[in-house]
Amino acid sequence: MSFTSEIKKEICKEEIDAQMMKAQLCALFQMRASLHMNWQGMYLSFQTENATIAKHVFQIMKTLYDVDPRLSVLKKMQLKKNNIYRIQVFDKAQEILEDLQILTDSGLRYTPSVKMVRSEKMARAYLQGCFLASGSINSPKSSNYHLEMSSQEKDLALSVQKLMQRFYLPAKVIERKSVYVVYIKAGDKIADFLRLCNASNALFEFEDSRIQRDFYNQITRLDNCEVANEVKSLKAAKSQLEAIEFLERHAKNIVIPEKIMHAMQIRKMYPEANLNELCLECKNEFGEDISKSGMKHRLAKVKQMASELKEELDGAPVRCS
Repeated sequence: MSFTSEIKKEICKEEIDAQMMKAQLCALFQMRASLHMNWQGMYLSFQTENATIAKHVFQIMKTLYDVDPRLSVLKKMQLKKNNIYRIQVFDKAQEILEDLQILTDSGLRYTPSVKMVRSEKMARAYLQGCFLASGSINSPKSSNYHLEMSSQEKDLALSVQKLMQRFYLPAKVIERKSVYVVYIKAGDKIADFLRLCNASNALFEFEDSRIQRDFYNQITRLDNCEVANEVKSLKAAKSQLEAIEFLERHAKNIVIPEKIMHAMQIRKMYPEANLNELCLECKNEFGEDISKSGMKHRLAKVKQMASELKEELDGAPVRCS
């Protein structure tokens, strides 16, 4: 079972009151249902590939409106050949749509009425219905976080976005192949959405995976930083050792101060040591306290002296520092 299916199953298991049932059903119908007319009159049709959602919708309709929906199972003939569960309601279709405030005197509404989502619990139930109808969340084990819900109606997508922003969920809307997609990519906000939907088990799984990934990513970044610093230190040490070797070959041509000589000797003794380690060894070897910046300055002076001596020996004018 996919992570999205687990979330939807958990939402369907939640015990909700009649008002929340209406809000969920309103969202499900506005997202996925269709209205038809035949010789008998008006009837509703809702279909999904998720058996749990089909059962959930079936039970809500029987509970709220005491109707006997017709449930049929169709087989897709393409791709994965999944089952399609179709629920059709021939009785009270108009009454149901009017009660859900989808059908009004001016026609069909493609957005939730203010009354339907006025309270926090109704708004939350409506968002649950939207997710049941068309929502998906990437597996927490994947390399990126992504939540989305889609609608063919732009106004409905914008209403869902506004409703999510009411709960401090910064959703965005894009158009993709004539479908309007409401989406969130921030991991912490997806976790907030799962909390909003009361999907506790899914939330725990998502947060556990997110914490582990963030921890490993932090470790990797630290490792990479340490490796980069190590490479940088070794490169600097190599350059310093080359300068020291040059000065020692031409010691008769230059006077080297004692403190600089100490730094040269310590670097030769510990060619792979970093600045902090060189400072410690300088104290152990010569009893001399020196800071990291002081050691860095001395080693820079070694390179400067070697450069100036090389220019002098090559006959070039000595560069003034």
